[in-house]
Amino acid sequence: MKVLANDGISQSGINALNDAGIEVITTTVAQEQLSNYINAHHIDVLLVRSATKVRKDLIDSCPGLKVIGRGGVGMDNIDVEYAQSKGLKVINTPAASSQSVAELVFAHLFGGVRFLHDANRNMPLDGDSKFNALKKNYANGNELRGKTLGIVGFGRIGREVAKIALGVGMKVIASDMFIDKATIKVDFFDGQSVDFEINTIPMDELLNQSDFITLHVPAQEDYVIGKKQFEQMKDGVGIVNAARGGVISEVALIHALESGKVAFAGLDTFESEPTPSVHVLMNGRISLTPHIGAATNEAQDRIGTELASQIVSILKN
Repeated sequence: MKVLANDGISQSGINALNDAGIEVITTTVAQEQLSNYINAHHIDVLLVRSATKVRKDLIDSCPGLKVIGRGGVGMDNIDVEYAQSKGLKVINTPAASSQSVAELVFAHLFGGVRFLHDANRNMPLDGDSKFNALKKNYANGNELRGKTLGIVGFGRIGREVAKIALGVGMKVIASDMFIDKATIKVDFFDGQSVDFEINTIPMDELLNQSDFITLHVPAQEDYVIGKKQFEQMKDGVGIVNAARGGVISEVALIHALESGKVAFAGLDTFESEPTPSVHVLMNGRISLTPHIGAATNEAQDRIGTELASQIVSILKN
C-alpha cells in the first residue's frame, strides 16, 4: 500500500503509517503531472491540504485510488460527492486544527486593537528617527476585555474561538444557520473548568451588537459579508477571516476600512489565493497572514496521526 502526501504530512503521521506497513511518499508533484505520477507509482491514497486540487478529471484518470484525504477541515478543493460516487473514501480531520485557527484569530485581534501589524511595518523604517511620532500614532489602542465578539459559524473552530474569548473576559454572541445553542467548556491548567451555554442569534442582531466579528463558515456561493452587512455593523468594528477566501467581499471591506466603518481587519484567507489583491496587501489597516490557520507543529502532529489512523482502518478492512 502506498500513500502520496502531496502537500506534506507530519513525521508522526509518517511513523504511524510506516508502523502499519504502509509506504509514504512525500514528493510534491505538480498538479498537471499528478495523475501520471499516481498511476505510475500505484498510489492507493492521496493526501492533500489546500494546495492540491482533486477534481473530477483527476479522479477519473486515477482508477487505482482508494482514499482521498484532506489534512484539515474544509474540502472545497476536492470534488467530494463525485469521488464518493466512484467508490472512493474521502476523509478529513475536522477537529485537529481548531485550536490553532482560534489562536491565530486572537493573534489578529490582539494585534489589531494595538496596531501591531502597522507598527511592525513602520518601526524598522522610522523607529530611529520618528519614534515619538510613531508612539503618538499608536497611542489610542483598545482592550478586548469587556467587548462583544460576534462569531459567525459556531462549529468546532467557532467554539474554540469562544473559549479564548470567554477566558479573555469578552461577551460572546454567535450566529449559525444549523446550531441553536452550544455549551462551551472552558478548561483551566489545574483541571478546573467552567461551562457556558450560548444561544445563537440571527445574523442581523450579531452584526448590530458586535465590537469584533470573526468568521468560521465554509466556502459559499455568495459573500457572507458584503456591502449590506458592513452597513449593519457598528462604526469602528474589527473583523477577522480565518475561514475561507470569498466569504467576505474584499471590495466592500476596503471601502468599509477607508470610510472608517471598519477599524481594522485580519485576513488569513483571500478571494484570489495564492495571488491576493494588491489593494488588500497594501492596506495598512489589514493584518495579513498567508493562510496559516492550521500551521502549528501541534496541529500538524494531530492531523498526521488522525489521518494515519483513518487510513489504516480503511485499508486494513
